[in-house]
Amino acid sequence: MFEAIAKSVIDYSSIAAYVVGIYTILIYKKLPREMKYFSWFVFVSFVVQVIASIFYYNKENNLPLLHIYTVVGFVCLMIFYNQIFDGLIKPMILWVLAAVFVVYSILNSIFIQDIYTFNSYALSVEAVIIIILSLTTFVFLMNDIVKEKRIAVIKSISWINAGLFIYYSSSLLVFYFGNMIINFSKTPLVRYTWFIYALFSIIMYICFFIGLWNRPKRLIS
Repeated sequence: MFEAIAKSVIDYSSIAAYVVGIYTILIYKKLPREMKYFSWFVFVSFVVQVIASIFYYNKENNLPLLHIYTVVGFVCLMIFYNQIFDGLIKPMILWVLAAVFVVYSILNSIFIQDIYTFNSYALSVEAVIIIILSLTTFVFLMNDIVKEKRIAVIKSISWINAGLFIYYSSSLLVFYFGNMIINFSKTPLVRYTWFIYALFSIIMYICFFIGLWNRPKRLIS
């Protein structure tokens, strides 16, 4: 029974990305600036997921997409967090961080972990950075001045940030041991690991959907 449930969650977890991606496209013009920046990350995730699914069902290696997604998705999140931290920290800090990570990720894909393998090093570094930024966001959102400044979008940002924190913190070990997990993909323990990973991915997209649903009703420029 559990095996069947786990398999279904793994096989159909991508539906969550499709639903949120399509919903974001439909409401994009109604989103305030901060959430439009975040929607870029959702769009990238949606497109990559569609292409990856096509590769998967055609039994082709889709890991090169993961290398691309790691870089592009990270940059999108840096743009989002830069907007959130506007007036709180110097923008140059995140831009330098993004540039260093992009260079590191590209070098990792070229010289260390081939594009046809799991880029566990880059993903692990990305996860640590996003965890730190999401925790920092939680702290900032408790500040009275920030609450007043972000009053219209604070609920949405809180849900989106929670989704990112839950996903990246729960997936850190999966990212780090990615290649090992793939090599032992047929063992029950590994299947349960992918089930947990897929489950937290679904939870992340549910948080995204709630955050987008609770967007300000009046457009804020």
